[in-house]
Amino acid sequence: MLNREYVELAELAGGFVHDLKNHLSTLRLNLQLLAEDFQDPQSQRERRALDRVQRMQNECQRLVDISQEFLRFARVEDLELTPAKLGEVVEEMVDFFGPTARAADIEIKTYIPVDLPPVALHRDMFKQALLNLLLNAQQAMPNGGEITLQASEESGGIVLSLIDTGQGMSPEVLAKVFRPFYSARSGGTGLGLPTTRRIIEAHGGTIDAQSEVGRGSKFSIHLPVSKRSA
Repeated sequence: MLNREYVELAELAGGFVHDLKNHLSTLRLNLQLLAEDFQDPQSQRERRALDRVQRMQNECQRLVDISQEFLRFARVEDLELTPAKLGEVVEEMVDFFGPTARAADIEIKTYIPVDLPPVALHRDMFKQALLNLLLNAQQAMPNGGEITLQASEESGGIVLSLIDTGQGMSPEVLAKVFRPFYSARSGGTGLGLPTTRRIIEAHGGTIDAQSEVGRGSKFSIHLPVSKRSA
């Protein structure tokens, strides 16, 4: 009963946010037209007006970003899972994220045994969860650093860990890191890690975090082994 109520609430919230995005799109268009009217300001007053319009454009874009993140968060439901080799999925994601990492002076190392048993995955959603973790690690290392992805078999399941050499988190921040809309970063939506947790739980798994200020963070994903062959 509780699950049904949750699904209904998620659908209602998703519909509301979808409508909100439509209104925001109209607002953005009007702000863009207004900015074009002040594109060549002739007075101090017009320069102030252009500055305010641009600030409103930025805030509007932020609302759009939050809306998109919330829709992803609300629409993680029952996933169709198929057996997959975890190493292949991780390598695909690392290859995709590689240019971003290099631009941020971040080195990525992977240690995924080739003989791991298959896990049941929705490849696209699981990649989204990994991407959220990689982006979170990147944001924690503004001056560059190292990300390590390693996996092992434990108690009938697979543990995939992502370790960064970033700024780390205080116990107070760590306790709230999976809470929706909580963000210790200015401008963050606070939905990346909660969405990641929802995706992992939809895979029948769990995720936990360890961190220490100045010593980086470690996120560990625990997944059950697939009952079918890959």
